[in-house]
Amino acid sequence: MLIRKISSSKFSKMILQFNNLFLYRCVSDKNSTISHTPPPFHIFSNTRFFHCLGSPIKNPNLFMPKSSAQLSITNSVDGTPRVAKTDAQAALFDYLHCTRGLSFLDSEHISKNSPCFLGYLISKVEKDQDISRALTKFFRYHPINEFEPFFESLGLKPPEFASLLPRGLIFLHDDQVLLDNYHTLSDYGVPRSKIGRMYKEVNEIFKYGVGVLDMKLRAYERLGLGRSTVIKLVTCSPLLLEGEINNAFVGILEKLKALGFSSHWIGGYISSKNTYNWNRILDTLCFLEEVGYSDEEMGALLRNDTALLFEGSGKQVYVVVGALLKLGLKMHEVYGLVLKNPQILSPKSAKNFWKALHFLFEIGMETEYIAQILCSHIEILGSHSLKGPKTVLRKFSGDKHSLCETIKKDPSAFFNLAFKLKSCNAEYVAARNPNNFVEKIDFLMRIGYVENSEDMVKALKRFRGRGDQLQERFDCLVGAGLDFNQVSSMVKQAPTVLNQTKDILERKIECLRNYLGYPVESIVSFPTYLCYDMERISARLSMYAWLREKGAAKPMLSVSTLVASSDVRFVKYFVNIHPEGPEVWENFKKMFTMEE
Repeated sequence: MLIRKISSSKFSKMILQFNNLFLYRCVSDKNSTISHTPPPFHIFSNTRFFHCLGSPIKNPNLFMPKSSAQLSITNSVDGTPRVAKTDAQAALFDYLHCTRGLSFLDSEHISKNSPCFLGYLISKVEKDQDISRALTKFFRYHPINEFEPFFESLGLKPPEFASLLPRGLIFLHDDQVLLDNYHTLSDYGVPRSKIGRMYKEVNEIFKYGVGVLDMKLRAYERLGLGRSTVIKLVTCSPLLLEGEINNAFVGILEKLKALGFSSHWIGGYISSKNTYNWNRILDTLCFLEEVGYSDEEMGALLRNDTALLFEGSGKQVYVVVGALLKLGLKMHEVYGLVLKNPQILSPKSAKNFWKALHFLFEIGMETEYIAQILCSHIEILGSHSLKGPKTVLRKFSGDKHSLCETIKKDPSAFFNLAFKLKSCNAEYVAARNPNNFVEKIDFLMRIGYVENSEDMVKALKRFRGRGDQLQERFDCLVGAGLDFNQVSSMVKQAPTVLNQTKDILERKIECLRNYLGYPVESIVSFPTYLCYDMERISARLSMYAWLREKGAAKPMLSVSTLVASSDVRFVKYFVNIHPEGPEVWENFKKMFTMEE
């Protein structure tokens, strides 16, 4: 009787709200508890689907046309409707947990992290409107290969695990040893998405008996490594868990401890995304000892350039040393060269060195001249990338002999012709005057850069000009009233400050003092002020000074607020706040544009 009193329109609205509120099915009370005992198949008949109260198409009162925005929300990234995907996940979870008896966590992880397998399941029942119920029926008569969604949930793609699927098995419980070792790794803290890679590389570790894998993990902890470091190690190098404890890795730890590094240091520089050859890393450490580095020098070298060991597992050492030996150098000569130029062993420098060697061979230069050029200019060649031989030969009409003779007469011509960065051809290499390069290094060392470090190499590229020019500009800032340490810090934050002439720097400082009356110390925290062009600085500071006189702006705003803000923001907050602002602002811009 009560329902008859409610109008049909209100009744439809109530149904719609009820339908939206319970979009996903609700599991019956009988299934709400977590159980590892597979229930009978008929239990699924008690499952209720609230969103099946009526088809939207059959009931026009419940139909709501969707906008494009709504469609983008209800569709997943791969184009599958989100509702269908969610229902498929729920159905797969119920199958694995309730029917097959897998643990709640395992079932949930597999169902939520196997998108390709879910797509396959949906394609089997996509004609049905009720995906969840259709899949429940599908699972009754079509048992799935549980290893497929399992391996996919471990981070492997179908083409990767196709060859790893066990023959003659489709149920995970049929390979209990695999599951036990999988649980050992996940319980230890290894991300489940990383375990697939471990299985792909060394599946033997998943055949260990009870407790064996855990014992191997604990063995690395006894070396002084933290659990997080062990997890990183075994995910990037699962071979460490095969057989006995890896002797090469133990040797690396012992050598690093002798150099003053803690056991946890290595964990900060390895990545689970990379793989490592521990034997080659150990050989690299032994090579550096044979070269003649002291423990202090080796420690400083590794701290300044950790990539020397961990990027490519020291492969660049083999590349450089092998190339020098093939050029005819004796081992003691190689030792001496590396001892004086340790930066050549960094991955980037080794790559540039190899390109230079290939370039000279490509143009047909004799081996003795190649060795002479590379040994004499190894630091410079390692710091810059070169153009291809074909590009340089265009200037010589393809005549390799002519190019070789030019380089033999003046090796600096090689740098001018082949270096990619023109700004470095004359200044960095100092092709016309080698003393310029030395002066520049001396200047950078005076302001705190360490010789032969990666920071020094980067600084040589960023600071433009001769050593005496950079010193003059530096002294200009000190003479303006700044402390030596303050200027050193400023130019390290913004190297382009010293790429400007002394006159420009003086004008920018005077603008700050004359227009606003600010002390020069106000730019210590914002050194990039000196990098902006004079037109922008003069116009904006003049506008702010005018606003202060009119009482329309707060006094002593930071320089960064005035100069670094975008044009739109500056106009909004420093021009349009005064009725005469726009006119005054246009006048200032015209005036300083004409001056420039």
